[in-house]
Amino acid sequence: MSVGGLAAALCLSQVSAKAVTEGGDAHVGSFTFDAWDGPSLQVYFVEPASAPQDAPIVIVMHGAGRNADDYRDNWIDLAKQYGFVVYAPAFDRKHFPKARHYNMGGLTAEKPRAFDAIDPLFDMIKKRRTSGPDKYILFGHSAGAQFVHRFVFFRPKARYKMAIAANAGWYTLTRKDQNWPYGLGKLKKRRYNMKEVFQKPLVILLGAKDNVPNDKNLRTTPKAMAQGPHRLARGVYFLKTAKASAEASRVTLKWRFQIIPGVGHDNRGMAIAAAALIAQEQN
Repeated sequence: MSVGGLAAALCLSQVSAKAVTEGGDAHVGSFTFDAWDGPSLQVYFVEPASAPQDAPIVIVMHGAGRNADDYRDNWIDLAKQYGFVVYAPAFDRKHFPKARHYNMGGLTAEKPRAFDAIDPLFDMIKKRRTSGPDKYILFGHSAGAQFVHRFVFFRPKARYKMAIAANAGWYTLTRKDQNWPYGLGKLKKRRYNMKEVFQKPLVILLGAKDNVPNDKNLRTTPKAMAQGPHRLARGVYFLKTAKASAEASRVTLKWRFQIIPGVGHDNRGMAIAAAALIAQEQN
């Protein structure tokens, strides 16, 4: 559903998060990725035996728990069902200790910058598979969703076909009256071009039950709370703000927005919905 077509009341579309059955063999494991300017990253993967050579490449960004292996595991049966190959890089706390190093991509932090790992990882995956599609799908849940939506903002030449941010805890708003990281204020303008960003294939997924205001992992700074009392409300606020910013810039907002019924702050439930969406895009 195009955000540009939302009614004033922000009528939200819904997609079902239905389970799929496992089927077929898959190569499940991990490898070390070091073909970039940062530290070596462990990458957890699933490569179904039935996946064609040009299978969609899905790069999955983990949450604050840094549990990339669990995130990969949540995609194993989905990869088999839909014929994806899935890769989940792990950004460890030794080299990426705080939110500014991972959730925010390292944009204003010292190097290495997490943002800079993704396209080189894609190149390595293609070499590993000897070929593949020209673009990848980027998915992130929770802290990974924070990474993904900011990646769309600040890496305009990245080679993703679709970027899916699910259940982010808070957002960088498309407003200059809010300073980084809550908005674009005080950032050098060369870092971004919001007119281009509004045209990017960004999808915001929100769990209908991700509406717990006292979640222990929810950021509660005044500026985060101004976005809403819980993740669902903050996602809605982010989209409303983006829509207003796009209209002020006289461009159409091409992002998409879906609420997933029956799902809370659960990577597995959001992965099911994201996989179905990715499969639809391949048809």
